[in-house]
Amino acid sequence: MSILTDMLQRLTDNYAKDPESNIGKLLGIVAGELEELRDTIERIDLWRDIDEAEGSTLDRIGKNVQQLRGQATDPVYRILLKTKIARNMSDGAINTIIRVLSIALQAEPEEIVIEELWETEPATIHISVPTEVLNASGFSLSQFGRLVNRIVAAGVKAYVLLEGTFAFSSIVDESENDPDAGYADLAQTTGGYFGAIYDPGDETDLPL
Repeated sequence: MSILTDMLQRLTDNYAKDPESNIGKLLGIVAGELEELRDTIERIDLWRDIDEAEGSTLDRIGKNVQQLRGQATDPVYRILLKTKIARNMSDGAINTIIRVLSIALQAEPEEIVIEELWETEPATIHISVPTEVLNASGFSLSQFGRLVNRIVAAGVKAYVLLEGTFAFSSIVDESENDPDAGYADLAQTTGGYFGAIYDPGDETDLPL
């Protein structure tokens, strides 16, 4: 029910309750201002949610949690904010790292695999994620790699491996039976992803 309709219904029967009547037009002016005020209040309340906030409102949230935007777009900045909040509560445990990364990538925890490399390289872990999951998040490999190395405990080095799906077949046209492997079609709707690895020495321009 609109504010004008509610106001008209509250009038006594002495008055015409038609929005086009003189009293209806007068109340319509007041109702229009009240509706704008209501919409603004509702938007303020809605934008307290990181998923709904935009622009400078996100920047204010970032100031509260000490996460600068840098060159990040709103979608990427939302992920940075959520990750920063989770990082602030992180204890460095593997399960916690997986939980934080699943928030950053908006992925299922089962898609993130962490392997400790203490037998070959002390204080080092190996993190594997599907390439398509990282692509969908909006992060580049170097940005995500630096983010990972801010989440792990101090002194721990983290390598990031993107799991590719591209593969050659020993049988001609065998890839047609597996749209997630082999070369893409002309429309780029099928085909496999190449894998990649991030070394913690890479640079990025995000203020993580």
